[in-house]
Amino acid sequence: MVSISAEKINAIQAIFSRKKAVIGVIHCDPFPGAPKYNGKSINDIIERALRDADNYISGGVHGLIIENHGDIPFSKPEDIGPETSALMAVITDRIRTRFDVPLGINVLANAAIPALATALSGGADFVRVNQWANAYIANEGFIEGAAAKALRYRSLLRAEHIRVFADSHVKHGSHAIVADRSIKELTRDVDFFEADAVIATGQRTGDSATLSEIDEIRSATELPLLVGSGVTPENVGEILSRTQGVIVASALKVNGVWWNDVELARVKHFMEAARTVLEAE
Repeated sequence: MVSISAEKINAIQAIFSRKKAVIGVIHCDPFPGAPKYNGKSINDIIERALRDADNYISGGVHGLIIENHGDIPFSKPEDIGPETSALMAVITDRIRTRFDVPLGINVLANAAIPALATALSGGADFVRVNQWANAYIANEGFIEGAAAKALRYRSLLRAEHIRVFADSHVKHGSHAIVADRSIKELTRDVDFFEADAVIATGQRTGDSATLSEIDEIRSATELPLLVGSGVTPENVGEILSRTQGVIVASALKVNGVWWNDVELARVKHFMEAARTVLEAE
């Protein structure tokens, strides 16, 4: 495979001190200012995130991503207020202090600069950015790649230690605008624009990327590859055998529904299903 960007340190190995990682997602309750916010106290929002983190870590996952997933419908990056980054930074710091595990930040939708600010303030190790290069039509409308502005902002903050995990062929949208470019080429663009890891997804939350799509992305880059949705106890072994990690949430929630609490028994069952591949590192 011909390298298309400068050689990088393996982000999964550097952050998680292992070759493959299982990352649980904390879907935070609606924040103040969001349409679904119902006046819940800040302390209660934080405590719910801490309980989910506890169940994930007690069940054996290797790290967490913190998301403002309750803020539906998501705003475009330029419309997200500073209160979102402020509260996410507090939640991140509380989780880091209590559990001391690798943490990532995803500010929806595609808010790379607020995510970097949150990660630096809260002590996180990486950010997830869904549209890093090119553009697509999302639920929120036209979303452009964030790489150029985000990397300059990261440099301004002297925060190069915060790595970028970026999606290829991101879910929840249409890619007709780049339909003349293959998934392989879109992945190469993400690599070329200095992401540290690539994430494959399905069409929406809870929908897995196909094995053929995972293999196509894998053939396009030497960066660590993760699958970011639709991973279950039934398919985690097959997926982890092809990748360096999985990002999982819905399958580990009560009744398998993303807005419910994380269920410890489901986490343990999932990690047991992944154990054979993880122990083969």
